[in-house]
Amino acid sequence: MGPHSPHMSIQRIVSADKVLGGKLAAARGAELIRSAVTRQGFANVIVATGASQFEMLQELTEETVPWERVTFFHLDEYVGVPVTHPASFRKYLWERFQSRLPTPVRSFVYVDGEGDVMAECRRLGEWISRYPIDVCFAGIGENGHLAFNDPPADFDAIEPYLVVELDEACRRQQFGEGWFGSLEEVPSRAISMSIRQIMKSRSIILTVPDQRKAEAVANSLEGPVTNLVPASILQKHDDVTIYLDPASASLLKGE
Repeated sequence: MGPHSPHMSIQRIVSADKVLGGKLAAARGAELIRSAVTRQGFANVIVATGASQFEMLQELTEETVPWERVTFFHLDEYVGVPVTHPASFRKYLWERFQSRLPTPVRSFVYVDGEGDVMAECRRLGEWISRYPIDVCFAGIGENGHLAFNDPPADFDAIEPYLVVELDEACRRQQFGEGWFGSLEEVPSRAISMSIRQIMKSRSIILTVPDQRKAEAVANSLEGPVTNLVPASILQKHDDVTIYLDPASASLLKGE
């Protein structure tokens, strides 16, 4: 995490709609990935899932990037959900992103929540500790979560990946987005990248459309930094850009 001056703030880009927002976020991300490859010969990138990322990931697959030099990490996955389940994030990333790329990537490190979850957290932690992250694509949850770090989030955990409990608001969002047939089916636990690990990323690109995210966006960008609004920690990072639509930006007061 780079030095943060009081003059810095999360850069906001409000687009006419989520399609344009996704296009702009993907273009900026692709530019950062290419620049990392030029600088060091490779790039390490985090990708997120959820309805907010649909347009951005689609656009990213159409960008000109040396994919064979990019290692991807995956933010989070439910505990106990098989890869064949409609809500599986591994399935999502394969179908909506990896399988659509024109060439194979250097590596794609998926989160597997089906076996020994503590061993999986250790495995992922060992991987990512050797691959400093150049670009992190993410969203913000309706409850202000970052990855699956629901409030009150652990800002101090040093492990790169954690097993976390999903709160009611988070589980309702997953059901509301149509990933599960009932609220009862939504798992109560997930493996999530930790807040500290996300904050180690050189650049962070957030794509956060829709009215249902407006309150979380306002609290995260303009409220105090608190673990009750986990994404508010991003105010302390020195390279974050958030792509909004008029609905998700509707409660913001200004720069």
